[in-house]
Amino acid sequence: MRISKIATGVLALAMVVTGTTACQSSPGVSQGANGRPHVTIMVGGLEKVIYLPAMLTQQLGGFEKEGLDVDLQSEQSGANAETALVAGQVQGVVGFYDHTIDLQAKNQCITSVVQLANIPGEAVVVGTANADKIRGAADFRGRKMGITSLGSSTDFLTKALAGKAGVGAEEFTPVKVGAGQTFIAAVDNGGIDAGMTTDPTIATLVNSGKAKVLYDLRTAEGTRSALGGLYPASSLYLNCDFVQKNRDVVQKLANAFVATLHWIATHSPEEIAAKMPASYSGGNQALYVQSIKDSIGMFNADGRMDADGAKNVLNVLAGFSKNVQPRKDSIDLSKTYTTQFVDAVPKQG
Repeated sequence: MRISKIATGVLALAMVVTGTTACQSSPGVSQGANGRPHVTIMVGGLEKVIYLPAMLTQQLGGFEKEGLDVDLQSEQSGANAETALVAGQVQGVVGFYDHTIDLQAKNQCITSVVQLANIPGEAVVVGTANADKIRGAADFRGRKMGITSLGSSTDFLTKALAGKAGVGAEEFTPVKVGAGQTFIAAVDNGGIDAGMTTDPTIATLVNSGKAKVLYDLRTAEGTRSALGGLYPASSLYLNCDFVQKNRDVVQKLANAFVATLHWIATHSPEEIAAKMPASYSGGNQALYVQSIKDSIGMFNADGRMDADGAKNVLNVLAGFSKNVQPRKDSIDLSKTYTTQFVDAVPKQG
């Protein structure tokens, strides 16, 4: 199994798949050097705790156990990962479920096959200098709000929170700042007043005293309070055509991810952190353990979608998305996720 950063050239990316047409067909499964089915999965930030199950599955040997050769690629922007999937550059994405609805509104069929979490696992943090001025989403007006990138789930959710407080998307400035050190730097230099991010960035900012949590979407309670219900987020999603043509491979992926979710549910944050690459802690293992502890409750133990949560995602997106709003009544949620593969996963011991 291999780990790689997003390819820098179109030619290199195109070599991952064969016989595909961008935005029209999904890539097939090639054979790796060891004869195993080769699958490339793009993750919206491998080091982010919200996507921890992807790397942890590899670290635990889950893909290998299922007879798969999985190549994990890291791309900080969920919007870019979505684009890579639609263009046929990768076979799967570990990213936010809301992209499947957004894409259906654009006449693309993408489906979540393993729901890793039914809450976002993110938080809106406000720089300490602005903490007394930005006390809620109503105060986003006129502010510079940090997001991963335009069209990302952090962009969606920031607009959703603002909209619920009566603030239009045109009344604040979304600033693309990525995650990790680039987000922290934007807080430090005043490039943003507040923003939405994930752990371990949240833990780093809060523990250093540089920022405070304004909206905590790392808990079911905080998510319901902010968004009116659960908001299924981190998932493994694939092109619908790929799922239909490669059901055996999809089942193996589901088996591997659900086994990891069960492992997470039965192990401590310390044990989980110890399995992850040393570089993910940034030299501060205690802080990394804390970031996992703060977010660990987000993960599902069985990989199943919360049906009411899926409806809430549609309702939230319809409140501000120019793509989804005019097509809300025609969106078929049954095509945006399936539980058939997680339902077929062998029972965990």
